[in-house]
Parts: sequence; C-alpha cells; structure tokens
Amino acid sequence: MSRQISVIHSLGFPRIGARRELKFALEKYWRDELGQAQLQQVARDLRARHWAQQAQAGLDYFTVGDFAFYDQVLDTSAMLGCVPARFRHAGGNLDLDTAFRMARGRAPTGADTDACEMTKWFDTNYHYLVPEFEVGQQFSLSSESLFEQVEEAQAQGYPVKAVILGPLTWLWLGKAQSGVDKLDLLDSLLPVYREILARLAAQGVEWLQIDEPALVLDLPPQWQQAYRRVYAELAQAGPKLLLASYFGALGDNLDTVLALPVHGLHIDAVRAPEQLVEVAERLGSDQVLSAGVINGRNIWRADLDALLQRLQPLHAQLQDRLWLAPSCSLLHVPVDLEQEEGLDAELGSWLAFAVQKLGELDLLRRALAGSSDAQVAALTAQRQALQARRRSRRIHKSAVRERAAGVTDAMARRACSYKERAQKQHERFALPLYPTTTIGSFPQTGAIRKARSQFRAGEIPGDTYRHRMEAAIAEAVFRQEKLGLDVLVHGEAERNDMVEYFGEQLEGFAFTRFGWVQSYGSRCVKPPIIYGDVSRLKPMTVEWAVYAQSLTGRPMKGMLTGPVTILQWSFVRDDQPRAETCLQIALALRDEVLDLERAGIGMIQIDEPALREGLPLRRAEWQDYLDWAVQAFRVTAAGVDDATQIHTHMCYAEFNDIIEAIAALDADVITIETSRSQMELLAAFEDYEYPNEIGPGVYDIHSPQLPETGHMVSLLQRAARNLPASRLWVNPDCGLKTRRWEEVEPALQRMVEAAQELRQQAA
Repeated sequence: MSRQISVIHSLGFPRIGARRELKFALEKYWRDELGQAQLQQVARDLRARHWAQQAQAGLDYFTVGDFAFYDQVLDTSAMLGCVPARFRHAGGNLDLDTAFRMARGRAPTGADTDACEMTKWFDTNYHYLVPEFEVGQQFSLSSESLFEQVEEAQAQGYPVKAVILGPLTWLWLGKAQSGVDKLDLLDSLLPVYREILARLAAQGVEWLQIDEPALVLDLPPQWQQAYRRVYAELAQAGPKLLLASYFGALGDNLDTVLALPVHGLHIDAVRAPEQLVEVAERLGSDQVLSAGVINGRNIWRADLDALLQRLQPLHAQLQDRLWLAPSCSLLHVPVDLEQEEGLDAELGSWLAFAVQKLGELDLLRRALAGSSDAQVAALTAQRQALQARRRSRRIHKSAVRERAAGVTDAMARRACSYKERAQKQHERFALPLYPTTTIGSFPQTGAIRKARSQFRAGEIPGDTYRHRMEAAIAEAVFRQEKLGLDVLVHGEAERNDMVEYFGEQLEGFAFTRFGWVQSYGSRCVKPPIIYGDVSRLKPMTVEWAVYAQSLTGRPMKGMLTGPVTILQWSFVRDDQPRAETCLQIALALRDEVLDLERAGIGMIQIDEPALREGLPLRRAEWQDYLDWAVQAFRVTAAGVDDATQIHTHMCYAEFNDIIEAIAALDADVITIETSRSQMELLAAFEDYEYPNEIGPGVYDIHSPQLPETGHMVSLLQRAARNLPASRLWVNPDCGLKTRRWEEVEPALQRMVEAAQELRQQAA
C-alpha cells in the first residue's frame, strides 16, 4: 500500500522567458515600437507557456502573481496605491506607464520625473524598487493585475495558488520620510490586504502564498510582535495562508512564526536544513509544512538520495501535510537546460535549471510514495551524474590549491598608508579639484554587438573583430577628451558582461547560451558557472588598456571586476567553501593587476558592487564573511606600487553597516551610487570619517532623464559640507553600457560643467 503523496509546488517561476522575450518586448514598448496591447499579449503568452511547463512537471498548485513587468515589489506598491506624489497618480487603477515611470523615471506617456530608489533584494543580485512612505500615507487597492492573472490561470484549467508580498516585509523594505513610523502604517495598510484576500477568496482561490522573507532577518521585538497582530487579522480574511520565508533560517523568529494562525509554513531547507525537524515537530496538527529542499538560487543537480534520507521520516510523520518546493522563487535561475544544445555534455549532466528543478521535485515526491522501475532508473541517473562530478579531473588543480594555501598577510597589505600613497599619486597625475571620470563602460552600440556576434559565429576573423573593437575604443576616448573628462576609460567595447567577460578567460568557468536571469526590469545577466579551481591562463585586459592609453595623454583606468563580485554574480560550485573559491579568483586577478601596472597603467579600478550583497542576512555571521571578502580584495590589489592608484566601485546597497569593512579594502578611490537616494548613502562615509577618496555618483544612469547641472552641483555641495573637497571625485553612479550616446554625451557634458562650477566656487 503506497503512502500519501506530498504536494509539490513552486514559490515562483522565471518571468523573462527562455529567450528573454519579456526583455525585448519591454524595450520595444519603451521605444514606442510596440503597443501596450501587444506588450500585454507577450505577457499572457509567457504566463501560459510557463504554466504549461509547470503542469508538465506535475505540480499540484500553480503560483499566480509571480509575474511582473518590472519588479514584484513595485507591483505590490502599485496594488496598495503607494505611489509618491511626484508621479501624480490621481487614485484608482494604476496605469502601466505610471509604474514604469516609478521604475525608470520615464515611460511612453506621462511627464518624466525622478525614479524610485532601487536596491538589492536581500542577498541576491535581483534589484527591487524601494517603496516610499510619506507623511499622511494612505493606501487603497489600486491594481487589478493579480485578480486578472488568477482568472487567466483558472480559464486555462489550473488550480491556483496566488502569491503576494506580505505586509511586514513590504514595510520593512520601504523607506519612510522623517517622522513616519513604518509600523504605524499598519492601521491603514491592513484593510487593503483584507480586501485583497477577500477578492481572492471570491475568485475561488484555495491557497495564498504570502511571502515574508524578512522573517530570516534580525527583527526588533516590536516587529516580531507586529507579526502576531497582522496574521491574527489576515488568517480569517480569505484563502488558506501559506506563510513563506526563504534565504535563511527563522532563528529567533521561529517562536513567533509557530504561534501564527496560518494554515501552512514554507521554510528554506537548503540554506537552513537544520530547521526542518524542529519545525515539523512543533507544527500544528492542521498545518502543512512546505519544505524548500531544491536550491532555487543555484544550478547544480540535487542530491536526491540525501534528500530522501532526510525527508522519509518527515513524510512518515506528516504524510499529505508535507509539501515539497524549491527553497525560494526560481526567479534566480535560468528557465530550461534543454535548450543548451552546445553545452559540454559532462558539465550539462551536473546541472538543473528551473524546469529541471521542478522535475526533481516530482521525482522526490514519487520516490517518497514508493519507487517504481522508472523512478529507480531516474534516481540512478541522478546518482551517477553526481558521482561523476565528484570524480571529475576537471575540478581540482593542485597548483591552484597550493598557491592559495601559500597566501600570506603581507600579500594583502599595501606598502604604505593611504596618506603617503595619496601624495605620490597626486604628484603623478596632477588632477584638478573635483576630478571627473566615469565608472567604466560606454554604450554597447548595435555595431559593437553585431561585431561580437559575428566573431563568435565565425563570420569574421579575429583581426577584423580586433580592428572594430579598437575603432570603438578610439571613439570612446575621443568623445571623453572632447567632453573634458579628467580620467578616461576605454569603454569596454570588447566586453559582453562585467563578470562573463572575465569568466570566459579563467580556468574553472563554464558558460551557457541561454542561461539568463533577471537583474532588474529588462536587464538580464547570464551568470558564469564556476565548476572547478580557478586560475588565469593569460592576460585578459592588458592589450585593450594599453591601446586605449596610447590614444591619450590623460590617465586611463584599467578596468577589472573584483573577486567578490565575480563570485556573487556566478553560479558557484557547492563542493567547497565560497571563501576558498573567492581567494582563487583573487589570485588570478592579482596577476592581471600586476601585468596592467607593468604595462604602464597607473590607475586600476577593481569593481566590487556585490560586496554588500554578499553580506549574510544575520549579523552574527557578518564578520566571517567580511574577513574573507576584504582579504580577497586586498590580495587582488595590494601588490602594486604606492604611485599606482587603486579604484573600486559599489552601487545600489546600504553601506552604513559595513563602512569599516569598506574602509578596510584600502582602495585609494571609491565610487558609489548616491543619486537615487539623494546622497543619503553618503552619510555612512561622513559619520565614519572615511579616510580615502570618494566619488559619489551625481546622476542616475538607469533613468533616461537628462540630469540638471544645478542638481549635480547641489549634490556635490552637500557632500563637500562633510567631506574635504580635495578627496571628492565627480562621476555617474554606474556604468553607461545600457544607455545610448545621445543620452550619455549631454549628461556627461553637464556633469563636467558641474565640476567646473565647483572649481570656480572653490577658487
């Protein structure tokens, strides 16, 4: 007699499409090349396809509400009517273009204005739009999108599990004006949530997945108490509630969660497998436990034998109250491995993308219910693939491991202090007050992308490709000189992506063709796969940097992506500690830094935008991470002479909590994003009295709006009130790869004018 079969479901599915269909439709819409009705049809087609893929995998419930044109947090703000006054929303159903203006500052209709702030979603590379709470903030149901998508799925015959972001996580992620206590907003917020739940119940939705990932954070007591109040109200308001946490352990929030009157709990059993048994033992007799056992953040095949061993006692205990799911939304992995026809067969056998992960769930569920011959064969194939990966000679390189074991403290220290280095660097470069520069990349034009595509396809020889890239670099240098920038960059014409470019030239990395994941809006990245020990085979950037420097007498920055960011923005091997992999990457990059210096490049930028992103969500785990992350950066950078200036760049993150670690990087110059936050992030550098040089980004490159000179001047004046002008640089807040030259040049011209105005004021 077979035992009860567990329910399998997903917390969310990738929304961009296997071939980035949503990205291309969005960008056409923003360029007025596609109508809104056509854009909506693309979205409907994608949802239908994704539900069909989930049906084929055998899911019992189909998550609805995981689709967003730009960002799920923005969609929550829109549904709740939380629209800042500058967007002139008159109430009622929020139109799509207003939502796009909130995200980008511009849409095909409506007046341009400042976009909402954007930052990282917990410790992922996904970006969300930060909710803004004003004095007198009120909420009202202002979007029909969720309910329309529920009807859409039901019409196609799918049993719906709706998903929304929970009220406390949404409040926690938002920013409030002075004088606004976010928890005080619950009185006006909860009636809207009750209305949403009632509408879903009226549609016949049985289960509502309500995401509260803030429960894996260190929460103050008043927030823990607020969970009891909130869910006492919501539990009776509509469908059964599946309270979902992910990205870590519930920890000291466990007692709070177990006391909530919800119908089920989802927990992350990949990041925190130890909590499975305790939660199961303390679960209410009428509650379900959704075990997130398949990694929603990485692309390796699961060890199903180990999972079965862990799940069998739970299944015997809970029977049909045990649900199986990925650890979190599959938003963070590519869609389907099956389309990777050119991928190395051995490596491909080690991987699982979103569709394959759902297949693993189905196999787990069936194995728990009692094995058939087909299931035994499938489990055997999974087992053999894992064993082959462990034995593969491609993974372990003794020379790499010996070098990493030989790293000394001296290798992570510059010879002299910043104060001594700065004097030598100022003498070498003789830059004016408020020196101007950019972050590194310039527009990737159609001609650049075409040349790269032709070269990869073998349609043009290497010499032709090199000449075309040199022409693009020369154009970028010429434009920068004409604009009057003080420190130049080569523009990165030859680079497809700031991580992929380096991974392609490092041993231990592999690449997919369609392994795209969403970073924000229409921005997608294709993370490399780090499968083995990492080393550099040959110089990666030196030839391009030297060529660019030969075109100008002004300083030319060498441009590298730092070891922590390469680690964070890759799918990382799971068979050794991340710290070991990061140190291997650092040593490979150290070789590149020293080669750039020997080639005459006097400024070298080592970007670490993901340093804050990698910070563990629990404060107790911070120091260990920061110790190895800072060491990796310093190993990369510390071998150069005092007169060589090391730059780094960080963006879209809260720096206040790790400012001491940022200072410990000991970069001579750091450039940071501050424009969307109106220099708020600079407070961390002011309060700590950051000792080195800073370039606070003075305009938002992610918005197509043209920045005003006066606004940039005022931002820099604010910075100069607390930081010496002699240590301030002037730059955009991020790279310019995604913009067009007709947007970039006037913006940079105004930025240069702002610097010139400040120099005149100082004189």
